[in-house]
Amino acid sequence: MANEKVRVRYAPSPTGYLHIGGARSALFNYLYAKKFGGDFVFRIEDTDVERNIEGAEESQLHDLIWLGIIPDESTEHPNPKYGKYRQMEKLDIYREYAEKLVEMGYAYYCYCTTEELAEMKEEQLRNGVKSFKYDRRCLTLTPEEIEKYKAEGRVPSIRLKMPANHTLKFHDLVRGDVSFNSDDIGDFVIMKSNGIPTYNFAVVIDDHLMEITHVLRGEEHLSNTPKQLQIYEYFGWEPPKFGHMTIIVNPNGKKLSKRDLNILQFMSQYRDLGYVPEAIFNFLFLLGYTDQNGQEIFTKEEACKSFDPARLSTSPAMFDQKKLLWVNSTYIKKMDNETYFNFIDPFIGKVDFLKNLPLDRKNEISLMFKNEINYGAQIVDLLNDIIVKKDELDDAEKEILAKESAPKVCALFKEKLALLNETNKENISNIFYEIKNETGLKGKDIYMPIRIKLTGVMHGIEMYNIIDILGKEETLKRL
Repeated sequence: MANEKVRVRYAPSPTGYLHIGGARSALFNYLYAKKFGGDFVFRIEDTDVERNIEGAEESQLHDLIWLGIIPDESTEHPNPKYGKYRQMEKLDIYREYAEKLVEMGYAYYCYCTTEELAEMKEEQLRNGVKSFKYDRRCLTLTPEEIEKYKAEGRVPSIRLKMPANHTLKFHDLVRGDVSFNSDDIGDFVIMKSNGIPTYNFAVVIDDHLMEITHVLRGEEHLSNTPKQLQIYEYFGWEPPKFGHMTIIVNPNGKKLSKRDLNILQFMSQYRDLGYVPEAIFNFLFLLGYTDQNGQEIFTKEEACKSFDPARLSTSPAMFDQKKLLWVNSTYIKKMDNETYFNFIDPFIGKVDFLKNLPLDRKNEISLMFKNEINYGAQIVDLLNDIIVKKDELDDAEKEILAKESAPKVCALFKEKLALLNETNKENISNIFYEIKNETGLKGKDIYMPIRIKLTGVMHGIEMYNIIDILGKEETLKRL
């Protein structure tokens, strides 16, 4: 394959939407393809029919495109040379290749029922066998036994016949040399009795027919690799180069689970909340990859240039929520004003206070938050925190207002503000300067009581911006 064009693929099941783990796998495959001038293919593994979700395929593809991970080929833009891009449209092809293996003596028909297989597993467990292996009872069926099963209406599956004591080894792009022994695997089903192929068989046929040269995937697939290598070997096909990326863990070091509600799991959630796609691309790139120069902010072009599969981590990648917010806020800060206005417009449209304001005034207010927000939707909460004053104060806020100096500071500020003709930044700053000189107070002893009186919270945007948003009359009323 040394002289062949690099071809990689991302092949999700339409049983859900684009997840963090899937997006990262797609990203690294995409970067590998672009690094070496190759093609990135999006195809669908839809054989788990009962679990498929309507719209999941389109959502997966379009969220990838939103991220900037744009396939060269997909279900929407197929290359006729490679046939269909959904597995359920290729059942006859899988059947044909499975029966070829039977003809070659590398696979056989299995007539065992679900109940018989369950009994077999239970017996092996009683005998201390922890990992189930099929006992090959159907490998030596007589013609009479086969006819008897057919008469009973049994429809066979097809099992791969694993060779005895055979070493299956490969050089993993991430982990180095890896080997397995065939005796640890057992004969596995490649075609179910309903005519649908199993994952390990279908993926080999797909990758071969689509001329996939490299496969980067999660480490949960590592145990599937020897099964796939055996199929390649039986057909006499050269397998792709495999690389298995480490798992993603939460800050507690536990594998990221879809039940972990502290971390947003799906790209659609980030999209809806106003995360910047280039920032998510950047963050995913750093999730299990370290740039040799320690760089952390990358354009897509820089990521493609920097990418080296040898630098993929061999340790679990920790999902750092704080780092994600930092990366995303960095991209927001770097936007020019026009880009920022377009980005933030869907979110400020949800704030009733702004709906009847002129566009210039809306833009003016939204700019006050450009350096404050970590993601687009956050502006809604920050604005509402100002516009709708919090009624109940917590203990820390009550403690600040209970200080002996607090009433005096608020009274002075109210008195001086009432005398202003214009509440601009300079005038508001002068008031604080005057209060500092008159009282000898400084820092939070001046700012905190006023901020809490105005909004009910201790932190937020610059005070003069809060007063600008509320207006002089409302500010005086709250004081």
